[in-house]
Amino acid sequence: MDRGWLVSDRPKRSKKAARLPNKVVPIHEGAEPVRASLDDTDLAIVRALQANARATYTEVGKAVGLSAASVHERVHRLEARGVIRGYHAEVDPKLLGLGVLSLVSVLPSDSMDANATEAALATVPEIETAWSVAGEDSHLLVVRTRSIAELSDVLQRLQGIDGVARTRTAVVLATPVRRPPTV
Repeated sequence: MDRGWLVSDRPKRSKKAARLPNKVVPIHEGAEPVRASLDDTDLAIVRALQANARATYTEVGKAVGLSAASVHERVHRLEARGVIRGYHAEVDPKLLGLGVLSLVSVLPSDSMDANATEAALATVPEIETAWSVAGEDSHLLVVRTRSIAELSDVLQRLQGIDGVARTRTAVVLATPVRRPPTV
């Protein structure tokens, strides 16, 4: 039964602490800075969800010192502002038969139309991520395949795309450091 109780989204603070402003952290995305005012509690919630996105609001609330209702409200605001962009299941690509990870640099031709080239790259299912980069290369691709032979096929398809002069490929041997963005 809803009794109309209002639950504050702020943690209980001492009178002295109440006079101090919350820390504001600017968040940047892409070329345009997105200013999101995140206080220490918002950051703690984000860290808790990065550690376990399946945690309940109650579990996150215990970790950050808020009620489940307050966490629920804050999480929805973080989602609405684009700070939290989604939730996913992390799978092991090797167990799915995708054991070859490669980084492919695309060197552009003089006639490259970036939009057309990017549209063509988007049709290659083996490309997990494509970044437009500064420097001699126009794009850096993360490509995952089942075998070196399949990688060779992908590279031939990439070199057939208008705007691609040539590619350079590095096959990943190991990933000694992998972590989410630090909050």
